[in-house]
Amino acid sequence: MERSSSLRKNPSRETCEGIIKRILMTEVLEHGGNRHFHSASDFMGYFESLYPASDALTKQVQRAIKALNMPKDENGCFIVNKTIAQLDQEKEISRLFAEGNVTVDEMENYETVFLSAEAHLKKYLIHTLEESETFQGKFLTILETSNGLIIYTQNKKQLLILLNSLIINP
Repeated sequence: MERSSSLRKNPSRETCEGIIKRILMTEVLEHGGNRHFHSASDFMGYFESLYPASDALTKQVQRAIKALNMPKDENGCFIVNKTIAQLDQEKEISRLFAEGNVTVDEMENYETVFLSAEAHLKKYLIHTLEESETFQGKFLTILETSNGLIIYTQNKKQLLILLNSLIINP
């Protein structure tokens, strides 16, 4: 007379967490984002299709949602695979981007030029090139490396001509 073996046992909280994450990831992959899941009750239809409906099942799903501690978007939908701390960091980065008028440049149109330079001159050389009227608009940035400087430019040929014209050959 084992009636309990014919009924499926409620899942563990960890199992519920895994199922909830899979549901949300599927939602994101199929729809580009979560538009339907705001609370534990939104997952109950799925869980009740696998396990007998009960208060214990509802509580287990609620515990899983609480343990996942997922942030919510502006519409109140869960955001999967991000912590509240990550979301706060992203908001701060976004705020800084807006404040600094940040743009993204994929640098497809930039080429590099390497200047071999002695260690004691590198910082001063960067400063002098950045302040030079002759070099204004000729490069995006200059990076100090262990053996010299790397210059990113959109017109490598023109920059090389200019740099070579300034090198004094003994």
